[in-house]
Amino acid sequence: MLPIKPHIWFDQDKAKEAAEFYATLIPDSAVNYVSHFPMPGGECEVVEFTLAGQPFLGISAGQGLKITPSISFMINFDPTRDPDAARRIDDVWSKLSENGQVLMPLDRYPFSERYGWISDKYGVSWQLILTNPTGEERPMIVPSLMYTGQVAGKANEAIDFYCSVFKGSKRGTTATRPEDMGPDKAGTLLYADFYVDQTWLAAMDSAHPHGFSFNDAVSLLIPCETQEEIDYYWSALSADGEPGQCGWLKDKYGVSWQVASTVMFQALKNGNPEQIARVTQTFMTMKKADIAALQRAYDGQ
Repeated sequence: MLPIKPHIWFDQDKAKEAAEFYATLIPDSAVNYVSHFPMPGGECEVVEFTLAGQPFLGISAGQGLKITPSISFMINFDPTRDPDAARRIDDVWSKLSENGQVLMPLDRYPFSERYGWISDKYGVSWQLILTNPTGEERPMIVPSLMYTGQVAGKANEAIDFYCSVFKGSKRGTTATRPEDMGPDKAGTLLYADFYVDQTWLAAMDSAHPHGFSFNDAVSLLIPCETQEEIDYYWSALSADGEPGQCGWLKDKYGVSWQVASTVMFQALKNGNPEQIARVTQTFMTMKKADIAALQRAYDGQ
C-alpha cells in the first residue's frame, strides 16, 4: 500500500504556481514533477508536490471547482521536535495570509497556545496549531475532514467506516462534545484522528450553517499497484455512494475519493508525450481503472 495523496483542483494554470509556493513554507517540501496531457477543450497540467513528507497532487484543467474548508490541512508545529516551532507557525501564517481569508484568527485557544484557520490565496484551507503531543507522534501534515450539512454528526460513524475499509487502520485521539453546544449535539466530534493507508487523517462535526459541503475540488487519492486493490477499494468506498468517471467516486458521506493506478503516475512522471497521451486518452474512457488496459496503452500495444 502507498500513502493517500490529497488531490487539489486549482483554477486554470495555478497548480504549478501553488505547488511552488507551498514548497517554500516548511522543511522537507518540494515540487516532484510537472506534467501535461491533452483534454477536450485544452491542456491539463498535473503537479506532484510534497509538504513535510506528505505527498499531494494538484491539477489545473480549465475552470477549477470551488475549493472549500470541508477538507483542510492541519499543520502541526511541535516544539518538542522543533525548537523554532513558535516562530515558524507565525512565519507560515504570515505567508498564507497574503490575499487569503482568515477563518479563525491565529491566537490562543483552550485547546492550543497558538492556533489559526485560514484559506490561502488559492482557496486551500489550512489549520495551523502549536502542539505538544503526548503519546504516539503525528506527522506535520494531517488532512482534516469537516462533516457539515446533511452529514453533520456523522464524523464518528464515518471514521468507523473508513477503519473497516482499510486494512491495518486504527483510531487515535477522540474528543467529543460533553453537552449540546448550539446546533452541535452532545457526543458529536470536536476532533478525532485516525490512521488509514499509511496516512493520518482527522475529522470533526459542525452543524453550523456553513453553506458548503464536500466536493470534488479536494479529493483523497488512493494509489493502487494491483487490480485487486482497485476492485476492492472501488467497491467498498462507493457502496451506498456514487461511482464516477476516471476512478472518481463519492462515498456515502459525500467525500470524494480517487481509486487510481500507479501506471497512470508512472506515465505522467516518466513517459514521453506520446505515452502520456495514449494513457490519458485510455483512462478517460474508464469508470473504474483497468490496470492492464493502462499498461497496454503505456507500452503502445
